[in-house]
Amino acid sequence: METQLHFLILNNVVAFEPIELDGFSSFYLLWSGIDEHYKFKKMANSQIEDRYFEVLFNYVRLLVDIPEIDQEICCKYFKPIFVKKDTILELEGTIHKYHNFIVTGFMRNYYHDKEGQEITTDINDGPRFFTSYNHFMNRTISNENLHCITDCELLQINRDDIEITAKLGITQMEYSLLILQQQLEKNKQRVIDLATLSAEERYLKLLKNHPRILQNIPLKYIASYLGINPGSLSRIRKEIE
Repeated sequence: METQLHFLILNNVVAFEPIELDGFSSFYLLWSGIDEHYKFKKMANSQIEDRYFEVLFNYVRLLVDIPEIDQEICCKYFKPIFVKKDTILELEGTIHKYHNFIVTGFMRNYYHDKEGQEITTDINDGPRFFTSYNHFMNRTISNENLHCITDCELLQINRDDIEITAKLGITQMEYSLLILQQQLEKNKQRVIDLATLSAEERYLKLLKNHPRILQNIPLKYIASYLGINPGSLSRIRKEIE
């Protein structure tokens, strides 16, 4: 039985939806571009899915030992998507629908202050879960935006399916709570750092703990995340180098 994928394309997001056909297991990955013809690249279904979910399961294993039955549940309810660089995945003024697991790529969470300036509050450093947590969990309208800074490979699960997997699985509830606790602690520590550390100290802490962010994220987003004027951050970097 062959499996091919429908491609649901909206705002630079490529979603994979399987169809079963006679033959062997494979699918086509669709790459989109502005004013260009769509190009199809045939790839093995198992290769893509195995890679996406291997990254997810390795991440979860850092928190709990995920049994085979829970892995099967994840494979059923998480959906793989490819998102182009500079796509706003979820918009302010809406109820955010998905919990995103970042397989590859970099994302940020930001809101607009009273002056209309973008304030970056979260940036990932490698694979992890990513959403507007408070609004997502409470199903309230978010004032935040989820921005794919680079091309991103994601696994998505919607809010209703999270509740289903929590009931069906053995460890889903446990690791979901641990992920939420980690994010709350990270947000708390960021507030403390902004209040107690100097601009240079905040930059040096990020350089020590998350060098990949500095290597892959534009300076203006890093400056916003650290609460530093971009010009001041450039000066700090020059002085340190």
